[in-house]
Amino acid sequence: MFSLHMRSLRTVGRRLFSTDVGQFPAAKQRFIPTSGNYPKGFYAGGSACGIKKNGKPDLAVLLSDRPAVASAVFTTNQFCAAPVQFDRQLINGAREAGGAVVRAVVTNSGCANAVTGKQGLVDARLMSEAGDRFVSRFDGGAVAGSSLVMSTGVIGQSLPVEKIEGGLDGLEVGGAHDMWMRAAVAYMTTDTFPKLLSRKYPGFSVAGITKGAGMIHPNMATLLGTICTDANVTQGALDRALAYAVARSFNAISVDGDMSTNDTIAVLANGASGALIDEGPAFVEFRDALTAFMAELAALVVRDGEGATKFITIEVGGARSFDDAKRVASTIATSSLVKTAFYGQDANWGRILCAVGYAGVELDTGSVGMSLWPGDGGEPLVLVEKGEPRLPLDEVRAAEILKLEDVK
Repeated sequence: MFSLHMRSLRTVGRRLFSTDVGQFPAAKQRFIPTSGNYPKGFYAGGSACGIKKNGKPDLAVLLSDRPAVASAVFTTNQFCAAPVQFDRQLINGAREAGGAVVRAVVTNSGCANAVTGKQGLVDARLMSEAGDRFVSRFDGGAVAGSSLVMSTGVIGQSLPVEKIEGGLDGLEVGGAHDMWMRAAVAYMTTDTFPKLLSRKYPGFSVAGITKGAGMIHPNMATLLGTICTDANVTQGALDRALAYAVARSFNAISVDGDMSTNDTIAVLANGASGALIDEGPAFVEFRDALTAFMAELAALVVRDGEGATKFITIEVGGARSFDDAKRVASTIATSSLVKTAFYGQDANWGRILCAVGYAGVELDTGSVGMSLWPGDGGEPLVLVEKGEPRLPLDEVRAAEILKLEDVK
């Protein structure tokens, strides 16, 4: 362990970048935090190492001051990228070794290292080894195989590992909000704003960075996300909590229906906050907090969806199971007719009911109800009640709700 005045790694003269929110679109600035509550023992940083031709930030590190338990969920795309394959192996090895192994997550943007053959796997390993050396220079505590890697960007191009290695030589990390923001900016590809979130819960804190704007669909899409917590969680508890949380957050969003090659959501828990969480009420509290946090983080991805003009929340109640409810919601969310209706501010609610009907879930049609809820907290508009349409349709109220950005 090392003291709280630990050094930052830097190269004299290396250009840093501004994280002033003014550089991002005015409509998105309300989603960018200006301060945060970050978990104990985690440090962040980002810089430009030259992968992106425009010179924008493209390299980030999130580092724990002690070995952390790690769990991750990956893309189900059969062309999964080299970093996905590498991280899967590393985390499985960590489980076999007893859990707490991971010290850092190294992320690059601008090159996905996907569909790159055997060399892609070699490059992912070299990137991880560069991360291990970074941690060793920081505090001398890294061991081989302690750095996860994530890549996002153009598919089918070789990863310029030498640029990542050089970038890590000059990258600085710290615990301040601006350092976390630098890392979040470096995650961006087609994103229009950095997606950073932090929350303090009773007994522990959580912070996370995600990226994604296109190819977003359940079962993971072009999403990278790293979530750090100082909760003291066992490997089994973290695996269970993440599986539960991701089904209700990142696997419950859709923008364009495409699924990517690189998606990874990883959670690191370094235990700096205290009491061990394994099962019982403490586990449920942690699981539910992680779920709420990840749902909030996933919402930022939808906010930045390529071409998105609306943020639609689909809430399904009265289903026989969570899986049935999710299937109905997903069918509605991916319906082209429903999307065009919301885009055109058209109160053709029959399109929604039609999607519910072909979702493949057994229905009691005489009990179905449907309402539009405005995002401004105003009165909802009931459309269907106990299987019967509420007539006549209040078209004025429908128009008022549908012109809003947020609708449920």
